[in-house]
Order: sequence, then C-alpha cells, then structure tokens
Amino acid sequence: MRFLLHRRRFRANAVAALAVILAALAPVSIVGAAGDDDNLIAQSLAEMLRAGRTVISRNQERINNSQLGDKGLSGAVVLAEARKIYQTSTGVDPDTIDPASRQGRLLHIEMDAIVEVMDANQATINAQGVGFKGFIPAIFGRLTSEAFARRANGEAEMKVTAPVELIRNRKARPDIWEAEVIKTKLLAPDWQRGQPYSAIVETKGRPAFRIMVPEYYGASCLSCHGSPKGEMDVTGYPKEGGKENDLGGVISLVLYR
Repeated sequence: MRFLLHRRRFRANAVAALAVILAALAPVSIVGAAGDDDNLIAQSLAEMLRAGRTVISRNQERINNSQLGDKGLSGAVVLAEARKIYQTSTGVDPDTIDPASRQGRLLHIEMDAIVEVMDANQATINAQGVGFKGFIPAIFGRLTSEAFARRANGEAEMKVTAPVELIRNRKARPDIWEAEVIKTKLLAPDWQRGQPYSAIVETKGRPAFRIMVPEYYGASCLSCHGSPKGEMDVTGYPKEGGKENDLGGVISLVLYR
C-alpha cells in the first residue's frame, strides 16, 4: 500500500522527460575565449544538467534502498560529482570559467539550483521503509530547470521536453516553436544525430537565442520507454514502445537578449 501511495504521488508530479537518464551525446567541446557567446553558454548549461542527472542515475539503486537512511547525497556532494562529470565530458574545469562572464554567472546559477533541489528533497531521498522514491533523473532535471529559471530571473530558461506524443506531464509539453523544430529538424531522416538546432526567435515578446539539444534513448531507458508498447512501467505510465537511439528528449534553452 505504501508503494502504491508513493507511486500515485510520483505520477502527480512526474515530468515527462525520461524515467531514467537518456543516452548522452558525444562529449561537447565547451571552449572559447569569450564567456558571453550564446551557443557556448547554452551548451555549457545543457552539459551541467546532464552531469547532474548522471549523478542521480548512478545513485538510483542507493536512493531506492529502503533500508538505508542517509544516502549521503546532499546538494554539495551531488554538485561536486556533477562538476567532475562536466569536466570529463567537456574538458573544462567549471572553476576556470570567468564568473564575471555571462557563461560563468549562469553556470553558477545552475549549480546553485542543483544544490537547492538536492537539499530540498533530502526527506524523500533518505526515507527509510520506502523503496521506489520517485526521485529519478527526469524529476531532478525538471526541478533543477525550474529552480534555474527562477534564479535567472527572466534572463534565461531551461526545460527538458520531447516529441509531443512522448510527453507525460503538461509542464514538459513543447511550445509551438519547439514542436516545429522537433518535427522538421530533429526528427528529419537526414538530421545529423546529436546536432543541436539554434536560432534567434522572439519569445514572450523579447528577442532570444534558443537552442534545442537532442537526446536519445539508451538501452537502460527502454525498461520504462520501450516495449511492449502500452505495458505499465514502474512509474505507472504506459511504455511508449521506443527503441534504442530513438529521439527521446530535448534540452531546450532560452537566453534572452
């Protein structure tokens, strides 16, 4: 009964990005002399979000251990691990990015958001007597994106969306521009796998740099998003019938000008 109640609570709050972390793209080169280049900033933010989700993915069994109390996954611990993963994937130590640059400032806002989310969810993560906690990479990604947008205070936004038929929560639904990019670009047969799409687009009445960073199902994703289509997964949602390397999600970033 406790598991069923927890699963219902999860269904009410789950964002429909992915139930487990999506397969990462090839490492992105986050290099450049200036820390104010829109593309550089956006891909840097996307890589830090991926790094944080990877930490949650690697610790999923620990989080869902019903016997263990304190999981040792405080905001400071998770951020430290995320920073290491970010450095490995990009070749750049986040400490070397000028904090006075726009990239450095927004990256630190995102890192603060990661700490905020982890510290705010310690009671859930550390609950004893409860197995599946519902605190999965997708939930972490949604909460971090929301905290980031709040802290960025109208300067930048981030969310994880997906093709509309894969959306499990309305908060993750692509807007009109995102839906068009997914349909005509990222899902196009000739689109280079892993290639982001970016453009300057008026958003909420303001000029903005927007980028869509595609992500693809890995083998581990298919336990929730694979076959047989329609079968209920552990989170209580029907599986989508996806296949490895299918487009499963998109990190969408907006940098207002």
